Amino acid sequence: MRVLFAGTPTVAVEALKAILSSNHEVIGVLTRPDAPAGRGRSLVASPVAELAMERGIEVLRPARPSDPAFLARLEELEPDCAPVVAYGGLIPGAALRIPRYGWVNLHFSLLPAWRGAAPVQHAILGGDDVTGATTFLLDEGLDTGPVFGVVTESIAATDTSGDLLGRLAVSGAALLVATLDGIDAGSLVPTSQPLDGISLAPKINVDDARVDWSAPAMHIDRLIRACSPVPGAWTEFDGSRVKLGPVALLPEQAGLGPGEIAVEKQRVRVGTGSHEVSLGEVAAQGKKRMAAPDWARGLRLETGVRLG
Repeated sequence: MRVLFAGTPTVAVEALKAILSSNHEVIGVLTRPDAPAGRGRSLVASPVAELAMERGIEVLRPARPSDPAFLARLEELEPDCAPVVAYGGLIPGAALRIPRYGWVNLHFSLLPAWRGAAPVQHAILGGDDVTGATTFLLDEGLDTGPVFGVVTESIAATDTSGDLLGRLAVSGAALLVATLDGIDAGSLVPTSQPLDGISLAPKINVDDARVDWSAPAMHIDRLIRACSPVPGAWTEFDGSRVKLGPVALLPEQAGLGPGEIAVEKQRVRVGTGSHEVSLGEVAAQGKKRMAAPDWARGLRLETGVRLG
């Protein structure tokens, strides 16, 4: 099939590579416009755009996919199908109707669970044991279209969203190619999503990633792993933000008050609303990440000071 691939971040690159290695022809790539990045805030192409340009593929970067110029070019390209992976914008009905077989979205959850922008983060935050990826026919709803196929993935107790998304990007890419193959062969028909089991996964912003040390230790552990690496969990110390890497749950209970720290040679313990946790890597504002004991020694912290 002639396909137009839509995607923007690094997690979508694996899927584009898989399609480029398949029997399908990538006739163009739709991605978000170049965005400012780095200290100089110069405009940088998306990871998907960079790969497309390396392969000599036409790149479309409309401000909105409803732009008449983009819709006209989409008509000219005459794609049979448009696979989508984390494009980052809503595809309007006018565009949805152009490809003969529609737009096929790869979503990183087991739909109808965790519909929305941050399914992997919410699966970890919700304490799920299993998640996965789903291919479905895109419609104008929020991840509501009929499903072509799924793959499952266990969530380990130490998984961050980055860990989990990295594995799902690979297995999901294979699922997406298999879905395109089935559509092309006429052997794959989507089925409606069930009406029960629906949950939403809105974007997690920086404010959501602030650690509340009065919460139970298990919730704090899940929040930090869900927000690693993006947007990055954080707390406050001495008026400045400190970024936090994953913590370790400890058996100690109620020895320290919420946010109160105990500095030891090999670890830094912190009190929560339940059990204590041991800090992993931390990064003071404007500084590189380092092991918590090194951070504490550098600041000459003493037991009894508080985070948050």
